[in-house]
Amino acid sequence: MKTKKIWANFSVTDLERTTKFYKELGFKHNGASEQLTSFFFGDENFIIHFFLKDVLEPAIKGSIIDTTTGNEIIFTVSADSREEVDHWAKEIQQAGGTLVSQPEVFGDNYYGFVFADPDGHKFNVFQM
Repeated sequence: MKTKKIWANFSVTDLERTTKFYKELGFKHNGASEQLTSFFFGDENFIIHFFLKDVLEPAIKGSIIDTTTGNEIIFTVSADSREEVDHWAKEIQQAGGTLVSQPEVFGDNYYGFVFADPDGHKFNVFQM
């Protein structure tokens, strides 16, 4: 199978809140409609579409996990330094995200934390 591109689709309950959250964190907006808002992530512009749950759920022909009781997937974003990790933790909280764990050392030479966006989608942030 040869694919040209891969992207992610998440469900959300409030497009305006999601757009505000990711814009406040500095992610580049990829556009929006009445059904979704979309952002670029990382140097290679990985795309995550955030669809309204009532639009996405019927399209995938199945239920979407309740993010308060389970994890659908966890993306990892990398930071260049421990100071940047600490700064991002503060920015995420100020933008309305939840720190699932505080910045900490783990493994060999890893420093980071886990956060959830306003809809409960989890991300690792770490410097290695």
